[in-house]
Amino acid sequence: MPPSADQDGLRFATLAVHAGVEPDPATGAIMTPIYQTSTYAQTGINEHKGFDYARTDNPTRSALQSAVAALEGGRFGLTFSSGMAAIDTVLRLVRPGERVIAGNDLYGGTFRLFDKVLAPTGIRFTFIDTTSPADLTAVSSQEPVPRLIWLETPTNPMLRVADIAAVAAAAHQAGAWLAVDNTFASPALQRPLQLGADIVVHSTTKYLGGHSDVVGGAVVVNDAAIYERLKFLQNAVGAVPGPQDCFLTLRGLKTLALRMGAHSHNGLQVARFLEGHPAVERVIYPGLESHPQFEVACRQMSGPGGMVSFTLHGGEAAAKAVALSTKLFTLAESLGGVESLIELPGAMTHASVGGPEALAAGFGVEPGLVRLSVGIEDATDLIADLEQALAAGSELS
Repeated sequence: MPPSADQDGLRFATLAVHAGVEPDPATGAIMTPIYQTSTYAQTGINEHKGFDYARTDNPTRSALQSAVAALEGGRFGLTFSSGMAAIDTVLRLVRPGERVIAGNDLYGGTFRLFDKVLAPTGIRFTFIDTTSPADLTAVSSQEPVPRLIWLETPTNPMLRVADIAAVAAAAHQAGAWLAVDNTFASPALQRPLQLGADIVVHSTTKYLGGHSDVVGGAVVVNDAAIYERLKFLQNAVGAVPGPQDCFLTLRGLKTLALRMGAHSHNGLQVARFLEGHPAVERVIYPGLESHPQFEVACRQMSGPGGMVSFTLHGGEAAAKAVALSTKLFTLAESLGGVESLIELPGAMTHASVGGPEALAAGFGVEPGLVRLSVGIEDATDLIADLEQALAAGSELS
């Protein structure tokens, strides 16, 4: 949960506008310039103004890294060319033969990286329900002891909410790091480092950028040794964002507090509407009292966010009909932009964990699940759009 004020006494909305950004010393420009350069002049061999080559550092990227770290309440920030590049870099802290415990409800791209790319290299993965403290304690005590616990909360797409402080305590008792993917909540609603996490990861493509016009990732830590290793990997592997991407993300951060307030407000209104609709079987949203982890969400999040998942009595056929009938909700992958999106995760973002075998094993996404990324439009218009789509879905299914 974001504090009322950070260590400098600034409230989050103020921090979002000012963190990492100073007027340009050369011109006085308020916004950090786009330093579109690949290299920098040196006054002598290895003598320079802090920058020698753009893969290693770039002033626009440095400003973004400082800003993201400040918003998460962390000491060190690093940014990457995508969220998956950020996740891959963090997983390079784990050696072959070591074990990672992760949730069994993960973004499909994360599961694909873990299961199809990293597991064949010798890293061992155990997937569990991270909302169950008993399961986590039991698995953490097994050999080999985990090196890393990977946590999404809320999860994608089932919106399960794990108790970050409890998971952090279990991780540290086992001698493991806790990494939290905070993409769905953003630091405007949740600050995992303050709850005991060691590493926070973001797809900045989503809420941090906020305008569906840039792809990127970020990692924030407090531990200097972890930072130095990740910084080395960032430079060595090279999956860094370009200065234009950093500029766009910096611009997006300035309205993060306002946008997340609007996303949360609209998300709650949409979820309540869906929960009362006769065609809807189940609504999954952390802001509803019907959510299994409602109390945990209230305790560690300052708002429920803009992600809503639901199923229909008509099953997959009805779900497809609804997804194809909305007018304001655009059928598309991704999330976190100012515009509202609708998708069927089982066929789209989570196709890598789809199918009946995955469902039987505790993974996967049922084909009739609908996921909404509720934008910042007027909630009345969004509800009207869903109402007509549900009516069309009832006719077509």
